[in-house]
Amino acid sequence: MNISIIGSGFSSLSNACYLAQQGHKVNVYEKNIQLGGRARTMEIDGFLFDMGPSWYWMPDVFESFFADFGKKVSDLYDLKRINPSYRVFWPDAPDDIPADLNELKKYFETYETGSGKKLEQFLEEAKMKYEVGMGDFVSKPSLSIMEFISIDTARKGLSLDLFKPISKHIRQFFKHPKLIELLEFPVLFLGAKPQKTPALYSLMNYADMALGTWYPMGGMHQIVKAMVSLAQELGVVFHTEANVEGIVADGRKVKGLNVNGVFCAADIVVSGADYHHTEQKLLDTPYRNYDKKYWDERVMAPSSLLYYVGLNKHVEGIKHHNLFFDESFDNHATEIYDTHQWPEAPLFYVCNPSKTDRSVAPEGKENLFFLVPVSTELKDDEPTKERYFTMICDRLQKHTGQDIRPHIEVYESYAQSNFVNDYNSFKGNAYGLANTLRQTAILKPRCKNKNLDNLYYIGQLTVPGPGVPPSIISGKIVAKLIAKEQG
Repeated sequence: MNISIIGSGFSSLSNACYLAQQGHKVNVYEKNIQLGGRARTMEIDGFLFDMGPSWYWMPDVFESFFADFGKKVSDLYDLKRINPSYRVFWPDAPDDIPADLNELKKYFETYETGSGKKLEQFLEEAKMKYEVGMGDFVSKPSLSIMEFISIDTARKGLSLDLFKPISKHIRQFFKHPKLIELLEFPVLFLGAKPQKTPALYSLMNYADMALGTWYPMGGMHQIVKAMVSLAQELGVVFHTEANVEGIVADGRKVKGLNVNGVFCAADIVVSGADYHHTEQKLLDTPYRNYDKKYWDERVMAPSSLLYYVGLNKHVEGIKHHNLFFDESFDNHATEIYDTHQWPEAPLFYVCNPSKTDRSVAPEGKENLFFLVPVSTELKDDEPTKERYFTMICDRLQKHTGQDIRPHIEVYESYAQSNFVNDYNSFKGNAYGLANTLRQTAILKPRCKNKNLDNLYYIGQLTVPGPGVPPSIISGKIVAKLIAKEQG
């Protein structure tokens, strides 16, 4: 069959590879000049910036993907484990979070007697959730509750703590506020308030602390290059600067796409573009799964205020990954999810990949990437972006004794409006839907159109959810569904 895929992010690249492996003729249409969706790069004066994802977690998902095509990650890019995993800047002093589990238990003990043993227990339980969640549950298309109705699935589901908030779960093990914030941080940066996120997502702590934080030398875009190369080997054809302007349908069938004013016929269409954009902008009203009211009621994960900065000197006092937890975690979470306002004193993240990889900055210089999680319900402008950059530079200087501003050679900012312009992102989101119980599994937007028999959806707004590994899995889920339904 002739299959057209909209967008070239991780879910699309995954989907394209699996569909081509099945013997289909696959065309991928990308509106931007680069492939990779949000995992694009920007190169300025010898500085190479990953524009999107910067954390490489769940290495088993990448290994599994490439193994499906007879390949190994080690043959495609050079993967390094980051140690320490990251540095956390507390109000008083910074801590390095060890990559080694035994060292991590010792670190926990410095704050709370007995917490090393409790961490072992916590991660053992999180491992079970990871194995069940990333195995039995995450691989389902979630089109019907019947997919989850079995004695075995029900038994496993009960053990996943779907109805207990992760904030309560963590506090059953630990009391010290620093340890609690450390375990809650993946939730804040990648999903929802800890009080509204199921304890299932302690699986992220297992991914962080047991499976480790990694980095592909050359940057995260190396994964994109490897997936594109694999897809091309399988016969996938990529079209860049190919803006999909509409999905053409008749009766219960999609007939093809309008791309840059030209009709391109297709037997099946898979949209890896923003789900809301696909439904509300590319499809005529009778064919949509959801209406405007549905989308207005969705709870979004954060957007991001980003800065790409090149310095003419090295920076001391920071690591590859750095979390600035020197202000109130709870206040910032409330500003993101409840009051939807620009934060007064936000937490933020600094990535310094040139600490690990000298290829991403010129000799003697430094590559920095700043990220401030913010609400999607905001309008960004230059004075706002400048104000927050001043704020985070002041706090970086306070904790490291260095003012980077006189040494800046390259400066680019990126915010909600850029996400909308570049990726047609709903409300300018960076991470898709929040991982709340009401937006999990069958309660996420469907991966299959209910009005058109040959239109499917992949990516972070559908199952299994946001993040690079889930997006890769999303592509596989829909490829298997297409094989089952379409032959």
